Amino acid sequence: MEPGEQSLSKQSGDNRQTGGESIVVAGLGKTFKVPVREPGLRSALTSLFNRKTNDVVAVDDVSFTIKAGEIVGFLGPNGAGKTTTLKMLSGLLHPSDGRAEVLGYTPFDRDKDFLRQITLVMGNRNQLQWDLPALDSFEMSRAVYRIPRSEFLEQRDELIELLDLGELISKPVRNLSLGKRMKAEIANSLLHRPSVLFLDEPTLGLDITMQRRIRAFLADYNRRHNATVLLTSHYMADVEALCRRVMVINDGSLVFDGDLDALSERFGGHRTLVVTLSEPADLSAYGEVVDDSTPSRPTIRIGGDEAATVTARLLAEQPVLDLTIEQPPIDDVIERAFGAGQTAP
Repeated sequence: MEPGEQSLSKQSGDNRQTGGESIVVAGLGKTFKVPVREPGLRSALTSLFNRKTNDVVAVDDVSFTIKAGEIVGFLGPNGAGKTTTLKMLSGLLHPSDGRAEVLGYTPFDRDKDFLRQITLVMGNRNQLQWDLPALDSFEMSRAVYRIPRSEFLEQRDELIELLDLGELISKPVRNLSLGKRMKAEIANSLLHRPSVLFLDEPTLGLDITMQRRIRAFLADYNRRHNATVLLTSHYMADVEALCRRVMVINDGSLVFDGDLDALSERFGGHRTLVVTLSEPADLSAYGEVVDDSTPSRPTIRIGGDEAATVTARLLAEQPVLDLTIEQPPIDDVIERAFGAGQTAP
């Protein structure tokens, strides 16, 4: 072990979380002051002495708690406040209102023991040294986190194999495609084995096969280290594969916080019934017929709260051989949730 280094089991410092809660957020808000002025030289000169600003609310009175070991999906449209929230929780931004605690620390105090225990991966931001091979950036991370070389090499080689980095780590980062760079970013962010992961679009630019490998890796990392993960993604496959709980934010406010299944129930809006009949029949009295190209196997759409009643009527009144109830695709559910003006329960 080199001077100044300490083992990964000790370097995390004083983990002060209580009650099994890794993240506690209460009334968190962030307002940016954005300069405004009219075009032209006169307005430019005037703004030097009398600058006008507008208040833009990015996050508004957000509250939630996340237990140690939870993987939570944090969803919302572009500009909803997801990244701003992650930046406040990782200590990059100071909130305008409310409070936040991560592992018992106040993030914007930037305590060194706190920083050793978290990581922030942003799919649209480059954290590796642009003109150097990824291996050099890995070495810089080793020095920053004071990781013993033997433990560093073990973790580095495991990540290289898992993410299929191979010879990519010897090439300058600027020569890598977005997907390949993203894999190297993830490896670099996990070298110090953080216990809280803030992941902002971690599978951005990756092909389907690599997306699946990243999901499997994150699930395994969560199990082995009891790591807490707050994940944003526009790939609903990421959310369905990893998250039992989701939070939806829109216009800076939480509109939902609960189980993924409950989200479907609340914002699903409709169910689709695929009915197999022994002989063709008109089912328009039971709901909206959306597909009758095969007369003996029509598809109808009904309200989400009508499924039990309509199903019972069909079975009692029609020659039904088989009946399948399908929920709307999760993408449709999320889109409805994004447009909701409701607040989280």
